[in-house]
Amino acid sequence: MMDIKLKATLQGHQNPIFCVEKGYYPNTFFTAGNDKGVVEWDVEKQAFKRILCAVSSSVYALRLIPDTAILAIGLREGKLLFVDVEQQKLVASLQLGTKAIFALAYMQWKNELLVVGEEGRLYVVDLDTYKSIYNIPVSPTTVRAIAVDEKLARIALGDKDGNIHILDSEDFHHMTSTKLHHMPTTSLAFLQGKLLSGGRDAQLIVSDVNRPDHNFSFVPHLFTVYGIYPHPSEPLFATVSRDKSLKFWSSDDFALLKNMSREKLKDGHHLSVNAGIWSDDGQYFFSVSDDKLVKVWEFKA
Repeated sequence: MMDIKLKATLQGHQNPIFCVEKGYYPNTFFTAGNDKGVVEWDVEKQAFKRILCAVSSSVYALRLIPDTAILAIGLREGKLLFVDVEQQKLVASLQLGTKAIFALAYMQWKNELLVVGEEGRLYVVDLDTYKSIYNIPVSPTTVRAIAVDEKLARIALGDKDGNIHILDSEDFHHMTSTKLHHMPTTSLAFLQGKLLSGGRDAQLIVSDVNRPDHNFSFVPHLFTVYGIYPHPSEPLFATVSRDKSLKFWSSDDFALLKNMSREKLKDGHHLSVNAGIWSDDGQYFFSVSDDKLVKVWEFKA
């Protein structure tokens, strides 16, 4: 049994919001998008906390480096910023090509940040030096999604042609490329030894990591699946979509547990839901949308 309800709707963004990340301080989180700044929010006060930093172009990706106060920020212009949240200052800025950065992933055992985007390349950034140490061609087209499973030593990347590329996380050598979606791949997540991928074709495909062509699929949403988010401790995951809804699913049998659409909940998002994130303790799920609203969902198992 599970219960999830809307705790708060937070206003303040003037434009669509594209990404959300958990906070460094307890009961905080970050959002960014087509505005000129990264915003920090306070969950308990249900209010705006501060503008963390100004940015020069749209933000498509945020990643707080675990066990540090460093927030990585990926911009439309190919710039990657590292901001110290405690001191509220820029600690490094990298120019990784000239095209948009769409996704960031962290490899703890190497202390490296993985960066993908419109160029179709994988940039590997050493977080001890904030230098790009590898620049690996992955696809001739945009790579919009990335996921890492450290236990499996695998990196998954999804491109605009609907392909899933699997790399070995030890030395980044290419293992497989499989066309799973007939439209762009837009989201990826590892879950219980399986790889979940969502696409613009509204499909969610559950694949064997070592043999992606061994898979099954279902249709979780009416339109693009923009994000797949496993709960940090419970056997369930969330998905968000261009169809204005977010849904919660069982990890065991992929049964629908809860549908938070406008039709089911009058306070739901009324435009595309672009991203989400669980709080570290799994008590909250944060969602952001083209409707310029941030919603805080409270979860109880």
